[in-house]
Amino acid sequence: MIQIVENPERIKRAEIVVGIPSFKEADSIGHVVSKVDQGLTRFFEKKNSVIINVDNFSPDGTKDAFLNTKSRTPKLYCSTAKGVRGKGRNIKNLFQAGVELGAKAILMLDADLKSITPDWVQYFTEPIYMGYDYVIPIYVRHKYDGTITNNITYPLTRVLYGLRTRQPIAGDFCFSGKLARAFLTEKTWNRNVSEFGIDIWMTTIAIARGFNVCQTFLGAPKSHRAKDPSGQLGPMFYQVVGTLFDLVVDFEYLWKDTSASRPTSIFGFGLGVKEDPPIVDVNENNLLIHFKKGSRKYGKIWKKVIAEINLEDLLQNIYRDVKDVIFPADLWARILFDYIVAYRDKLAARDQLLLSLIPIYFLRTLGFINGTRELDTKEAEDYLDIECRKMEEEKYYLIAKWNQTPRKDGIPSIAQYLAD
Repeated sequence: MIQIVENPERIKRAEIVVGIPSFKEADSIGHVVSKVDQGLTRFFEKKNSVIINVDNFSPDGTKDAFLNTKSRTPKLYCSTAKGVRGKGRNIKNLFQAGVELGAKAILMLDADLKSITPDWVQYFTEPIYMGYDYVIPIYVRHKYDGTITNNITYPLTRVLYGLRTRQPIAGDFCFSGKLARAFLTEKTWNRNVSEFGIDIWMTTIAIARGFNVCQTFLGAPKSHRAKDPSGQLGPMFYQVVGTLFDLVVDFEYLWKDTSASRPTSIFGFGLGVKEDPPIVDVNENNLLIHFKKGSRKYGKIWKKVIAEINLEDLLQNIYRDVKDVIFPADLWARILFDYIVAYRDKLAARDQLLLSLIPIYFLRTLGFINGTRELDTKEAEDYLDIECRKMEEEKYYLIAKWNQTPRKDGIPSIAQYLAD
């Protein structure tokens, strides 16, 4: 990969590397740099540190905004070539920079963070010095912020790999230099990982390869550019879910032998922080409209992919009003598992398969809203935990269907071996 590097202070070694991936973040990156610099100065003054902007050749002046922000910590700019996009490509440059600089700890932070404090640097980095390899944040979010996390990546990571990592696609992580080297040697890198699939890929690889994973409580609610979950998802859904499904295929040997989930070690308590996350407004009518349109557009794919009894239960919602939509966690789990097996077997073109899941995801989001409408943040979190436990109870369905469905790649299933 072609890199464009500006290293005005000629940094050659750094024990702590803080990377800020970006594309057109000139208006926000300076704030993140300032808070990171304060944190490094306050908590790690005796460590050699560097702040790196890993950019996609932003045309809006992101590089200048980054380099011109005053800081005691030296800075380094690294970019993909002009026209080369993708968050994952930025992060791969961060992996390489961290390894080349000999970093012990590499912290990765979103460029649009508004709620970041200097303490975040400490909360993320200290666990690395205690022997952990991958640190995932826990922070307060509005109950309707991060619906892909709440409904897909968190429960599926928990169900499949047995570790409860609340924010597996957080965008903010810290990892050891050892894990960075492992990331660079992975064979599962693909186009989706090069873009928005990178976060779920990192979390899954860290768990699946047996690295020491923990979570750290940041306290302050995450404040960034939250979006209405009923709006257009763009490529993010396709790239995140496609990456997750690819990894299910790759790590079949692991998740089949994982029977129950367990919590990770958790650092920090967030004492004294007011839990007041930014409000996320949702157009609930849009969610149901998207589902109904999807039923007409993708009905043939749904019939191929979803077991008949599951499809019948799903389609009952076509006749319900917005506030009466019901989407139980066990049904959602079985439909996701239907999709995973269909994805493995390519029952339809994979891009169309993933797109056909979006309207169902919108309906699941509406069902979650209806189930948590009167609940506060803490109560909604408890509700989600119960939903995840129900999804874990359905794992037998995935294993049975995975084994009994004839594979399209010519490799016999376990059921076929037993029959022979």
